[in-house]
Amino acid sequence: MNWPPQRLSAPDPQFYSQQQRQIHDTISAGPRGGVRGPLAVWLHRPELAARAQDLGRYCRYDTSLAPHLSELAILITGRVFSSEYEWQAHKGPALAAGIAPDIIDAIRTDNRPVFDDPELEVVHDVARAAHENRRLDDALYARAADVLGEQRLVDLVGLLGYYTLISLTINIFSIPPQGGGAPELDNA
Repeated sequence: MNWPPQRLSAPDPQFYSQQQRQIHDTISAGPRGGVRGPLAVWLHRPELAARAQDLGRYCRYDTSLAPHLSELAILITGRVFSSEYEWQAHKGPALAAGIAPDIIDAIRTDNRPVFDDPELEVVHDVARAAHENRRLDDALYARAADVLGEQRLVDLVGLLGYYTLISLTINIFSIPPQGGGAPELDNA
C-alpha cells in the first residue's frame, strides 16, 4: 500500500531546541521506549508534546482500567476514526491483554462484537456512544457506573479523549502506520 505522504514529519533531531531535546529524551526513557507517530509530530510544539505525553502515560499505563479494557477502548477509537496507525499499534497489545480475536475482528469490520464479559461490553458501548453521540443516555450511564464504578468510568472518558487527540493527529497529518503494510480498516 502506498500511504499518502505524511503532511508533517517530526522535527529534525539535529535542530531540536533544548526543550524539544528534553521532552524527546523524557518520552524515550519512559515505557514507550521511543518517540514515534503523533508524539513525534507534537514535538513541533514542545509544550503540547510534554502535556500530552503526561496525559498519555497516565491513560495508557497508570489508569484504573485493566489493560484489556483500555486496549478495547483504544481499538474502538482507532476504528471510529479509521486511524490505521492507532489500530495497528494497539491490535497486538489488545490480543496480548486477552481480547479475543473475534472481538477484534468484529470491531475492525465495524460490527458489534458478542461479549460474555459485562465490563468489555459496557466499555464497548460507552466508547461507541461517546464517539458517535458525544454523550451517554441515562440508561447507559447508569449501567456503566454500576459495572465499572465512577472512578473507572472517569478514567475511561479520559482515555477516550486522549486517543481522540491521537487519532485526529494521525489523520490530519497523515501519519502512516509503522512499517507501512496493508490497511486493515475500511475507509482508512
